[in-house]
Amino acid sequence: MIAMAHARKPDPFGEKFYPETKFGGFTDCDGIIAFFNRVNALLQPEYIVLDVGCGRGSYGDDPVRYRKNLRIIRGKVARIIGIDVDENACANAFIDEFRLIRDDCWPVDSNSIDLLICDNVLEHIEQPERFFAEIRRVLKDGGILCLRTPNKWCYIVLAAMCIPEKFHSAVLSLAQSGREQRDVFPAYYRCNSVRKLRGIMTRYGFDCVVYGYEAEPNYLSFSIITYFFGVLHQLFAPGWMKPSIFAFGLMQKKKESR
Repeated sequence: MIAMAHARKPDPFGEKFYPETKFGGFTDCDGIIAFFNRVNALLQPEYIVLDVGCGRGSYGDDPVRYRKNLRIIRGKVARIIGIDVDENACANAFIDEFRLIRDDCWPVDSNSIDLLICDNVLEHIEQPERFFAEIRRVLKDGGILCLRTPNKWCYIVLAAMCIPEKFHSAVLSLAQSGREQRDVFPAYYRCNSVRKLRGIMTRYGFDCVVYGYEAEPNYLSFSIITYFFGVLHQLFAPGWMKPSIFAFGLMQKKKESR
């Protein structure tokens, strides 16, 4: 299965359902802004930050200046390191240093990171236990994890599960017209529920908060009818079904956990 995340496309119905978009170009429920507002609130000038799955920095093309500036961490901290399995991520202009992931052990020193960002990456991880073991290894005691990922119980992922693999590219091009094929990676959703994510973060030593979040239904903007039902879902769906999961965790002293 492919992931339904990362890219944004113009939203033809945004101003109709969210009139505040006229003033600044974003809705009051914008998921990127909600997540990175909190990330920015946690930053300190002396921090070493690790961006796991940093990508090529395509958010630099975001036409909404306020949202783009929130997403850019470089210059707000002492250093931001980006790691990725894709060598094309070396083109990311918003990190201080790029390191290529070649195996299960990240090219990052143990106990060296103050804050770790994992944005729309967890859904691509086939072995979450190894992934969180690396997060635990590189974070300092008192280090912070900021994670955003799609929820496997949301209508977007459930619909993708019903679509044969050979049609995924066509469906993705409809839902995310601006997304390049080289930015599409296999997705497994092995740890993509509020319950599972809270459980694994607790086991790996985090004092954490994990919750569902729902932004405007940008994926459904190919039709005003589907968009309308997306807005209804946003208003009435329970938290465990929200399309995104936000998680923030504080690494406790490692000798006291696990």
